[in-house]
Amino acid sequence: MIYEFEGKTEKEAIEIAAEKLGLEKDDFDVEIIESQRRGIFKKGMVRIKVHTDKQNLPVASLNNGEKSYSAEGQAVFSNPVEQKEFEENIINFVEELIKRMGYGGKASVLFREENKLGIKIDSEFSSILIGKKGKNLDALQLLANIFAGRQGHEDVRVILDSENYRIRREESLVRLAYTVADRVRETRSSILLEPMNPFDRRLVHTALNDIYDVETKSEGEGLYKQIRVYYRSAK
Repeated sequence: MIYEFEGKTEKEAIEIAAEKLGLEKDDFDVEIIESQRRGIFKKGMVRIKVHTDKQNLPVASLNNGEKSYSAEGQAVFSNPVEQKEFEENIINFVEELIKRMGYGGKASVLFREENKLGIKIDSEFSSILIGKKGKNLDALQLLANIFAGRQGHEDVRVILDSENYRIRREESLVRLAYTVADRVRETRSSILLEPMNPFDRRLVHTALNDIYDVETKSEGEGLYKQIRVYYRSAK
């Protein structure tokens, strides 16, 4: 399910989304698709796209220009099948984007799923395109999704990857989560992890969800929050 919300700030837009969808902030992924700074003659505005796997949400009535988009009945890859023109446009956009950054590379379709399109970037500059903690790759992915929306495919989420970074990052985070949980249980204290995007935070929360004497919670503001893992005495 995909929804779109607006707010005066990023924080306000996320809070509106959580309230109207009846979800916790860690239950959905957020993409900023438009941000306008406040000026003398105009108000500031941030527009976000919310992705969640949860179905049949009790969405409150939308107002003040807020929009809601459901992927149900509008799946681009419901079979999934190739969408040649759209895929070629995305591939050309990504290749042109990294070219303008001053790097070479080739993009190709990695996978097709319902409402998802995976794009792989092959480049000798992959480490730069990925960036520290994947932040450059996340930024490229955000631009690719904005482009997809302008192509009339706002119901499709584009996932960019290079050198299997997404899979390696997921495995690394799960290992980190278990290692930190063991330390917390030994010391009966708490540990604050590095700032993470919503997807990475969800991986950690899910990995530790079934450990009875350990709990997790997100702390901080904005998209890149930190997770605190703490000991909970078993009753």
